[in-house]
Amino acid sequence: MRLIPTDDQRELAASVRSFLAGTAPMARVREIAEAPEPYDVRVWERMSGELGLPGLAIPEAYGGAGAGHGEVAMVMEELGAALTPSPFFASAVLAANVILRSGDVEAAKDYLPGIASGGTVATFAVPEPGGRGVRAADGALHGTASHVVNGADADLILVAAEDGGLYAVESDAEGLARTPLETLDLTRPQARLEFAGTPARRFGPADAGEAVQGALDLAAVALAAEQLGGLRHCLDTIVEYAKLRVQFGRFVGSFQGVKHKLADMHCTYEQAESIVRYAAWAADESPSDLPVAASLAQSYMGRAYFQVAKDHLLLHGGIGFTWEHDAHFYYKRAKSAQLLLGSPRHHRAALAERLDLLP
Repeated sequence: MRLIPTDDQRELAASVRSFLAGTAPMARVREIAEAPEPYDVRVWERMSGELGLPGLAIPEAYGGAGAGHGEVAMVMEELGAALTPSPFFASAVLAANVILRSGDVEAAKDYLPGIASGGTVATFAVPEPGGRGVRAADGALHGTASHVVNGADADLILVAAEDGGLYAVESDAEGLARTPLETLDLTRPQARLEFAGTPARRFGPADAGEAVQGALDLAAVALAAEQLGGLRHCLDTIVEYAKLRVQFGRFVGSFQGVKHKLADMHCTYEQAESIVRYAAWAADESPSDLPVAASLAQSYMGRAYFQVAKDHLLLHGGIGFTWEHDAHFYYKRAKSAQLLLGSPRHHRAALAERLDLLP
């Protein structure tokens, strides 16, 4: 098991970090959050053309770089630290993995090259709890999918229907209505999709449940890496603040209560990093361990990131509660990410089931 990133992975992370600092600083993130556009198209084009990020883990046969999920985790960590609005998670993680896991070669040939180049933005409508949501009949879809990441701006929408099949829907298909949602997290656009006899292409196996779950496990690992990046940012910035902020004639970092809180946050980060590195390793090197690793990562990271983001906000004092400070962006991302692919409670139950601990 390798829990320490390779030199190539560190170099990739450093390149992405430098790129985001120059093209999508927090001031730009704020502008996008308050704009009607879900992300900066020019930044996405540069992420695709200059860095090749959308195709990072897509096989070379389909126009990608053929890297691993460990590399995707490094990219997600930097995107999470910078809170960069982009369709990377929806397209390169969720949608790409659904297609690859489906085993449908024709669908892969048709869709993955566009996703890899960044020219096609795709997304996956994560199934509703209990399997309810979208029905398929005579090659058309009926029903509603809620909280679809980048659902309002995606060119290609993948849907897991109630019949167990996977379906691909073009953005201009008849009978498709897309409504952007007002959500807590202003940096991750979501939408409600309504299908009213919408033509769709079926792909993958007759029962795609296993393929969907495998893709969701990979997405859970990627999301955990994003949460780790946000947690790291919160820890780094509050430590610097505690070194500089003076209160009652002393640096606030010299107060015992603040020291204890910072130590707790650091310990949380150390554990979080180990869990995420293990999950990313399992995704590449030990597929049989992936289900447990994915549930472990989300059961821990959801609570860990939110707690650190909350303490990050509180330790800034009054300024941390203002709109002008960036702390609330990380707090909101931490809460939305905590629920995006299932709550920590949901993943603890899944972890117990996967470890065969249930009576």
